[in-house]
Amino acid sequence: MKKLLTFLISFLLVTLMFSCSQSPEQIGKTAAEILGNPEYQAISYGGYRELSRDIQPTIPQLKEDMKILSVMGIKLLRTYNVYYDETANLLQAISEMKQEDPEFEMYIMMGIWIDCKNAFTELPNRIRDEESEENAAEVARAVKLAKQYPDIVKIIAVGNEAMVHWAWQYYVEPAIILKWVNYLQDLKKAGELPETLWITSSDNFASWGGGGSEYHNDYLKELINAVDFISMHTYPMHDTHYNPDFWGVREEEEHFSDLEKIQAAMLRARDYSMVQYQSVVDYMQSLGVNKPVHIGETGWATQSNEHYGEAGSRATDEYKSALYYWHTREWTNEAGITCFYFIGFDEQWKDAENPLGSENHFGLINLQAQAKYAIWDLADAGTFDGLTRDGMPITKTYNGDKQALMNDVKVPPTDLEIQARK
Repeated sequence: MKKLLTFLISFLLVTLMFSCSQSPEQIGKTAAEILGNPEYQAISYGGYRELSRDIQPTIPQLKEDMKILSVMGIKLLRTYNVYYDETANLLQAISEMKQEDPEFEMYIMMGIWIDCKNAFTELPNRIRDEESEENAAEVARAVKLAKQYPDIVKIIAVGNEAMVHWAWQYYVEPAIILKWVNYLQDLKKAGELPETLWITSSDNFASWGGGGSEYHNDYLKELINAVDFISMHTYPMHDTHYNPDFWGVREEEEHFSDLEKIQAAMLRARDYSMVQYQSVVDYMQSLGVNKPVHIGETGWATQSNEHYGEAGSRATDEYKSALYYWHTREWTNEAGITCFYFIGFDEQWKDAENPLGSENHFGLINLQAQAKYAIWDLADAGTFDGLTRDGMPITKTYNGDKQALMNDVKVPPTDLEIQARK
């Protein structure tokens, strides 16, 4: 009788263990198979159309966007939080689309928003052991969604630019990010999350040790060891103002045509990103760690009335943005680096009080359902035929008139002009 009881207990434990885990068929493609594979192009995604995130995109709107991104070759999306309904609704939308068409593929790197205590107030508390009381609830929501949609959620990213020092309104020390990364890794070990689910944090290249030594500490070293891969950000567009050493027209280029001057500057912008990427790889390897490093964000806005516009670094227009997009995709595809290009669609909530602010204009497609110059070739090829966004067919900006577009393109400042502004 005692042997029978022992057998029954063991049988029940094994049954419970397998009932809590997902089969390979349920999980499907894994992060290890997707990341670094150029057949799985990645992009950052937000589906907000309005001036406020209080108005959530509907499931039909999300499905519209998924169809558009899918024909562009996008199969991997990055989201940023789970405290709004958008991510949960997006997962439902993708799940329904997969049921309607088993061949449809779209996967998610699901972001968990992490804040310090009293974030976005006049007195944010950035002490190492202090964090927002909301973080635990945010993590719990993400865990629930990852369990519900193991066939779609392939990666969880803890925090977005939360460790970079200029994020003073919500900055947290690496110790906080490490705490939650370890928590999720422990859930994987316990079988409560799929073991193939990859965990990371998505942050500025400097936060991953690629910048100054002020970021180098034991908690960052532990974090680099704890994540499954590093998701780093690089933004040469912002540094055309903040760190413009690579920007502008060199003295030896002043005899170039205007177009050649622009093209030379954009190649240096691409190279600038490559240097920042390599700086993260080098720091990681200096710790004796060797794991994948991918680009969680990079992009180039098409409009700005601030530092990057005509009165500033003259960086933002559709032509320069297209060059950066093409150069970046070519580099990362050849190198086996996944790049979550920022971003699929313009969103006007990011700088609602300044319609011409650069943050509103990073999308490859604008709010009028117009493909920007970077992807005019897809429109010309009929890729978007039959698709609409908010009832509007996908057309081209400038009505497809390249000369009209080029009339808005400004040559970067010379080295002397840049030095004069410092």
